[in-house]
Parts: sequence; C-alpha cells; structure tokens
Amino acid sequence: MNGQEVHIPLDSIEEGLFLEIKSKGSNFVSKVKDAEQNGEASYQIKEGCFYHYQFSSPLYFFETHEIVEENPFHSNYGRLAPNTYVGTLEIPVKKKEIDDPVGKVRIEVQSKKTSYREDYRFMLESITEYCIDLLMQVNSPVTQNFEPDFSKGSETLYQKFTFIKSVIDTDEFNETVHRIITSPNTVWSKSSEEVDIRKIGRFKNHHVRQLLSGTQRSKLPANSPLSGKRISSLPTKLKSHLKVETVDTAENRFIKHALSNYLKLCTDIEAAVKPDTRIYKEVKKTIEQLEQHLHHTFFNEISRAQILKINSPILQKKEGYREVLKTWLMFDLAAKLIWEGGDDVYKGGKKDVATLYEYWLFFTLLDLLKDMFEIYPEDLEDLIKPTEDELSLQLVQGKRKAIRGVYQNGIRKLKMKFNFNRTFSGNQDHPNTGSWTKKMRPDYTLSIWPYNITEEKAEKEELIVHVHFDAKYKIDKLVEIIDKTNPDEETNVKITGSYKDVDLLKMHAYKDAIRRTAGAYVLYPGTDEPLERKGFRELLPGLGAFPVRPSKTNNGTADLKDFLIRVIEHFLNRASQRENLAYRIFDIHKNDPDEVKEPLPEAYGKNRSYIPDTINVLVGFYKDNNHLEWIRNKKYYNIRIDDRAGAIPLTAAELSANYLLLHTSKDKNSGKLFKIKGDGPKVFSKERMAKEEYPKESSYLIFEIDEVAASEFQGVKWDFRKLSKFKTGRGAGIPFSVTLTELMKVIVKEN
Repeated sequence: MNGQEVHIPLDSIEEGLFLEIKSKGSNFVSKVKDAEQNGEASYQIKEGCFYHYQFSSPLYFFETHEIVEENPFHSNYGRLAPNTYVGTLEIPVKKKEIDDPVGKVRIEVQSKKTSYREDYRFMLESITEYCIDLLMQVNSPVTQNFEPDFSKGSETLYQKFTFIKSVIDTDEFNETVHRIITSPNTVWSKSSEEVDIRKIGRFKNHHVRQLLSGTQRSKLPANSPLSGKRISSLPTKLKSHLKVETVDTAENRFIKHALSNYLKLCTDIEAAVKPDTRIYKEVKKTIEQLEQHLHHTFFNEISRAQILKINSPILQKKEGYREVLKTWLMFDLAAKLIWEGGDDVYKGGKKDVATLYEYWLFFTLLDLLKDMFEIYPEDLEDLIKPTEDELSLQLVQGKRKAIRGVYQNGIRKLKMKFNFNRTFSGNQDHPNTGSWTKKMRPDYTLSIWPYNITEEKAEKEELIVHVHFDAKYKIDKLVEIIDKTNPDEETNVKITGSYKDVDLLKMHAYKDAIRRTAGAYVLYPGTDEPLERKGFRELLPGLGAFPVRPSKTNNGTADLKDFLIRVIEHFLNRASQRENLAYRIFDIHKNDPDEVKEPLPEAYGKNRSYIPDTINVLVGFYKDNNHLEWIRNKKYYNIRIDDRAGAIPLTAAELSANYLLLHTSKDKNSGKLFKIKGDGPKVFSKERMAKEEYPKESSYLIFEIDEVAASEFQGVKWDFRKLSKFKTGRGAGIPFSVTLTELMKVIVKEN
C-alpha cells in the first residue's frame, strides 16, 4: 500500500490517538504487508527523503534528534529526515508535563534499492561463509571449545542470530531439507511376525526348527504323514522373518539432531530477548520454520542419535545430506562468532545494507587477490581472533586491516598489501607517504612494489603504486556518477544521502592527493559495463568504476578480476611509461629545487624539451685567435681524445651537450656561445684534420657548431670561473660540461 500519507494508530498510548505522516514531493509512505515476516515495522518510508508528521493531539510530540526535526512553534508537528539510515526507527513518544516517554512509534526506513532485502541476506550469508572458511583453515584447538553464551546483551544476541540465520533461514536450506525428506537415505532391516502356518508357502530352515519348539499347538490326525515321524502336533503360527526398508539410519538421525540443535539454540535466544523486538520476531519466524520441518512424519520414524558419523560417505557425498553437514559445521562456528563491525550494520534496529556492502566487498576483493597472490597465512588467521569465550571477526569500519601477499613468476617478483580503511595522513611533504593535503581514507587500497625492498624505501624511491577502491552501494547506474555537472552536488550529499558525480570526484581526490597513487575506482552494485579512463596511454594511471553485485551468479567480479590481472601485467612491463614517469619524479625531486629567472628560449613545439636542468653546455678552451678563427670558419670545435694532457673524459654529459661556451687564457668571462648541431660528436682522424687545415697531426672529437640565433643569449656574458667544475692553472684548458641551469647562475650582471 503506497500513498502520500498514512495514519498510524496509537491506541496503546491513548484511545483514538494517531500519528499522520505525509510524504514530501513524489516520495511514498506505505504500509507493507509482509513487513512483520521480514522483521520490519509495518509502516515504511524511504531513506534520503523528507516527510512531515503530526500527532492528532497537541499534547504529544517527538523530541528533536538526528532524524526528527520538531516544529519550533507547534511541538506535535515536525519533519522526519532519515538521511542514509536504513532499518527500524523506534522513536519515543513524549507527552507534555510528563518526563518519561509514554510509548514509541516503530517506522521502517527502506533502502532506495528494491533488492536491498535480498542483498542484505546474501551479503550476510556470504560473510558468514567467508568467516567459516577462515575458521576451518585455522588449526587452533580453541575454535572447538567455545559454547554459545545467551546471557549477554540483546545486541550481541542479535549479532549472533544474524550469523546463524544466514546459515539456516534460507530458501536453499529449506529446499535441502525437503530434498532429504522426499528422497531419504534408507536401509533394509529384518523384522519378525507370526503367520498362520497354513499361509506359509515355502518352508525355510527357521520354519522347520519351529515345528518342534513352537507353542499354541494343534493335534495332528492319526493318519498324518508326520505321525510316523513322532510329531503328534504342530504350532498354529510360526514366526516369519521379513526384510523392511527403514529411514532410521545414522545419517537421518544426524539430520534430525542438526535440526533439533538449530531449534534449541533459536528457542534459547527467544527466551533471552524481550518480546516485540526485531530479534524476537525474526527468531520466532525461524523457529516456526524449523518446527515445520521437524513435525514432518518422516522424523517420527527416526530415533535419537547416539553417535554422529561425520565421516559417513552419505553425509559427505549424497545431495542434500552434504549441504546439511556443511550448514551444521557453519552453524556450530557461527554461534560462537562475534563481530564488532556488525554494530555498524544492525545495531539498534538498523539494517545498514550500504555498510554491509563495504564489508562484503572486502571479502570479495580478498577472494580475487587470493587467486593472484600468495597470501600470508598469518594475516588471514589474524582476521578472526579468539577472545575469552568467543571468536571475534577483526573487521571494523574505520580501523585499518592489512593483508600481505607475494606475486612471482619468471619475469618479476612483487610484494602486495591489501588494506581495508587505510588512513593516509595529511600535510605530508615529499617523499613521505600520505596525502599532501587533507587526511584521506579509501575503503580499500591495493599497494604493489618490488619484492627486495621495504615498503618505506619503495615510498621514498617512487617504486610503490597504490590503487584505491571505494564502495558505493547506493549507485545503480554509471549515469549517476558521470552525467552530473553541478559542483554543488557534494553539499547536498549530507542532506539527501544521494551519491552522484561526487563519487568520481572523490576518486580524483584520492588519485591526485595521495602520493604514489596510480588509480582510483568506484565499486557499485549496478549492471553497466565497467568504466575505465586512462590518464595517458596505459592502464595506469587511471580512474573508473566497476559494477560488483551481491549475487551468486553474474556478480560482475569477472570484469574486476580481469582489471586486476591487467594491473599485474602492467607491472611486468619494465619499460612502461608509468615506471619511467615514476623514476623522473624521483630523480627530479630528490634534490632541492634550482632557480633560473633569466631570459631563456620558450619550450614549445620543436623546442618542447627545452628544460634548463636537462640541457648540457660544454665549456671549452681555445688556444689563440688563429684557433678561434678556424673554429668560426669551419664551424667545428675539436677536443683531443687521446691520453695526452688536454684530453676530455668522454661522459654522457659532454657527448650530449647542446651548447658550447668558449674561453681562452686570461678571460674573466665569455659571451662566445655556440649551438651544437647534429646528433652528437664525430671522430676525425689526423688525415681528415689535415684536410680541414688544422695544424696539429692528431685525432680529434669534433662537434659541429653554429651561431646562436636565440635573442635571449645575444650580448650575454657568463663568468665561467665561478662554475664548480672550472679548474685554474694548467687544468683551465680541460673542457667540462654543466647544465644550462648552472650556467645561467653565473651571468655577468651589468652595473
């Protein structure tokens, strides 16, 4: 029943009293028929919407709190703003001049997603299965010694029950029990019954033996053939053995034992909680379902189990039986499991499916990573820790949890760390890890770096890469992320609980603010194709979104897994542009920055690579004016390459020089700057040097040069003696190289 308004009768508080709720805009307020069956309040509103309310009497009112806004002029009026809350609201009703509440109103806040009931159940069941799998991998005896304690608070009980319910209160479990009842395991057994001797067609050995020993005998006539055998009478009835098919087998006794255990535990919980609470109603429904199974005539023939044959081939292999065995093992451990993070999901009547989605995705991502990396077993074991008398799942929203792993093949060996809710601290200067602006905490962070170094060293040397994922349950379609252009959207999120393009902007924030981040992606339960946006030409850096749905089939994880595989393949490419860029960042920022504020040619077009730090200038010596004239005429500059004095060490900086600055003896500064042409120097033999009219018979390294055309260098002189590599005395003639940045620091300033 959907409409614009509902009247909630409150006769239990005062006869004739009611609460009227009206929707604002096109949002519906409704009374749901099957609400009680699902442990919900009958009267329901939607999350992220606004509703007006009014008590029929001015004496009654709600006090203002985070969801209720009381009208300042009329206390019995007000507004309901559930924001992102999902679950049962129990709002205390107050009456004027009475301090304590006189009653309460139960209202259910529905998720905007129509599938939230199924999603909630599926994700809780999946988390339970993940936990059980983890528990069964841990070879610790403490996991088998705990007994469920129902004397604790109702919140802990509800937490336990949600785990238990996710195991046994499912359609699959009910179908399994039905399958066993309709096609049970049976055995043949012998039974005896007394049969009239005249009805026995063929005598067997045990019948013959009874001819003499049987009771209730009848006398034989004198002419009977048996009289000669000294048999004067025969029993009127003989015991006859029959083979009977029975369901009273050890395996069926186990099924009955398991269902009876489930029922007992649920009735214990029912007795420990208050009536008219959500847990009471939900456990009542589960009890009814279990009683319906056990009241079937099938179980009337089955006796009480004396011993549990868990290793029975029937229990382990036969369809139906193996499923019950699995649920029994899960149930036994689920009853001992507590989860502090569960308070975020269902404490106080909440049914926070969005937060549950975040927890569920952690295990889903972990499952994918386990297929690709060798996960450290101790990190998996650390997910569930024994407390004094229980087992505690160590996964809590806002608290970091890290799982480490290793990837190795014949190409490269890598370390991995998968973080849940890792906080990257703010205001961190390079090269420290963290955010260079505000503190940030993505839901999940996948970090990868080379195997042979620590995570700290990888951060400082730009060798680590972070890829972030954020869970957004409320998104249905990508259009909700990328088709909005309103920059004020983020302001409205807190009010409406509606997540739109802000989510993708948040991914930009992660990528741009958290150091060493190469990717940030939204995970949401939609049906679209994945969205991938490359920052440049490669997979990383990038942004995007992947649909991952709480479903047993077609859940979207195949696309996400393919992406993670491609991320690993990207790391195997040692010539990747991302790795090249990471090195450049490390190399550029490892030293304090230089400063050049002198006129230089602009870096654009063909001149785009004109970066002073990467341009080398060869500072060379000429002997006299004749040598200088030869250099200018031939447009060659020669330096000796033999082992005699004056030969230059052939380093990459000298060989890749872009400019030549010439000086001679007694020069205090020089403005003789030339442009070096070509792809590098050439070697001229002494014969070639003779042809070039050079007076010395020797081999030389020749740089082709030309006059500098850039106006920024016209009339400029440099005090080359102030350069750190310049040597006085006989070493003054040895050429050396400096960067253009270094050279521009020794410009001679005019007075």
